[in-house]
Amino acid sequence: MALNIEDYALISDCHTAALVGRDGSIDWLCLPRYDSASMFGALLGDEDHGRWLLAPVDDSATCTRSYVDGTFILSQVWTTETGQVGVLDFMPHGDRRSDLVRRVLGISGSVRMGQELRIRFGCATTMPWVRQLRRGDQRDLIAVAGPDAVILRGPGLTPADHRHVSQLTVAAGETVDLQLAWYPSHEEPPHALDVTDSLHRTAEWWQGWARSYTHEGAFRDEVVRSMLVLRALTHETAGGIVAAATTSLPESRGGHRNWDYRYVWLRDAALTLSVLLSHGYEVEAQGWRAWLLRAVAGDPEDVQIMYGLSGERYLPERELTSLPGYRGAGPVRVGNGAVNQFQADVIGEVLVALHAAREAGITETEFSWPLQRALIDYLEHNWSRPDQGIWEVRGPAREFTHSRVMVWAAFDRMVRGVSEFGLDGPVERWAELREEVRLDIERHGFDAERNIFTQYFGGSDVDASLLVLPQVGFCAPDDPRMLGTVAAIEADLLSGGLVLRYRTDTTVAVLPAGEQPFLACSFWLVEQYAASGRGSDATALMERLVALSNDVGLLSEEYDVRYGHQAGNTPQALSHLALALAADAIVAGSVPVGTSAAGPGL
Repeated sequence: MALNIEDYALISDCHTAALVGRDGSIDWLCLPRYDSASMFGALLGDEDHGRWLLAPVDDSATCTRSYVDGTFILSQVWTTETGQVGVLDFMPHGDRRSDLVRRVLGISGSVRMGQELRIRFGCATTMPWVRQLRRGDQRDLIAVAGPDAVILRGPGLTPADHRHVSQLTVAAGETVDLQLAWYPSHEEPPHALDVTDSLHRTAEWWQGWARSYTHEGAFRDEVVRSMLVLRALTHETAGGIVAAATTSLPESRGGHRNWDYRYVWLRDAALTLSVLLSHGYEVEAQGWRAWLLRAVAGDPEDVQIMYGLSGERYLPERELTSLPGYRGAGPVRVGNGAVNQFQADVIGEVLVALHAAREAGITETEFSWPLQRALIDYLEHNWSRPDQGIWEVRGPAREFTHSRVMVWAAFDRMVRGVSEFGLDGPVERWAELREEVRLDIERHGFDAERNIFTQYFGGSDVDASLLVLPQVGFCAPDDPRMLGTVAAIEADLLSGGLVLRYRTDTTVAVLPAGEQPFLACSFWLVEQYAASGRGSDATALMERLVALSNDVGLLSEEYDVRYGHQAGNTPQALSHLALALAADAIVAGSVPVGTSAAGPGL
């Protein structure tokens, strides 16, 4: 059975990623990209759906683990009655290959290690043809099926009932390397790595990237790890950032809210751009801006809410029968049906991020501003359409207040592009539309009796996405309407002290009720507290949230407060983006009463 979600650590080469359990088993690996079919899929089934176990044969062995500082090289130290060994798991960076290395280091005494390899290509639909070739005292295991092939170099393994096993004794001072490499089956296997060189180069690259980071504050370590997570989830060649490394981890125990997050949401891409800019990564931000512009290029009517890593648009959702689901919670989905939804906020997210790039000194190109004008022209004719909202509800389209605020923000940033940066455009018309949208929100998205902004026009409930309103400048954090909305969120949406996205027992949701607090929403509440003068509340909630990270600093999408476990896909880019922004808000302190960074009058 799969471990608890928080029991997994991530390793990555910025092309794909693997999840390594506390028990030494790699239970999730898709090669060569994040969105490829799994080769090890025990995370969504059991060991027979693919895994690579490397651990002491002593069942009483204990393990402590951490990342080599500033990297995604996982260090595990196993202690047994006979000795102690270390295992370094990493994916070499920068060689444009698909490799995973496990280095075993004898520390003291001697330890008997066991290895079990179960390769299941194609999301456990295909069992490969396997052969072993002798190479001195080592053996190369080659597994082939269809387009996929892998080679494992290391001590020989013995076939046993559709798996391969071995045992090896590692004494103090000894080193044993296991190298796994994926390659297209029509090509020759790649050459063996110089593991020591690959290890040093990979560590230097990660640490060099982390050193570029700028942030000071009580939560610096957590923010550095979050920035590293964002880099690990970003495909180095294509440029897209996946929302998470996994698919179909359920949002609640045994639930059906299981989605594939191995794609690029424009919303996440826009937020990533803003976070990179605010933390000193201007070069990376320019690369992200280029990805955004390429992804949305073309007819604005064809803009999607998500794309593949290289900007692919065809992401049909289907259910797999080959994987039973995390602890039996099916279905397992590949693709994402929300790709075809209209979400009115997305263009606003993009234009807000591109305006932030202008403010950071990144100049417009002959292509970038005309594209933004095309997007705002499309929004001008479609801003009043009901949509599915930020939470991608699969029920009827509605006029969600958050979506309409992001429409306001889109017009606002275009106005400011002209007034503050001298760009060309019909600024008077954009300003009139900005005001029209603002009035529409205040008339239909605000409940004067409850003194709250509402989830959707004409509704009476709140929604955690309303916490974004001050972040984009629609109102001040201390605006009485915002304070009333926060009070309602505290009363209606807190579960165990953490924030739910919305009530799943309302008419908005058509799927069965039940999900856990959404971690990004709780970080948004931290931001709101910090900006509205509730500094002690902001710090207290932040301390609680970072404590929900696992032992290596990773956060999933949600947290199950009843059972005390992480829930949903992991590690979640949005959770780590929101953590970094919340930490920044705490450092910045509260906004002076009665002021707003970007109000309607701009």
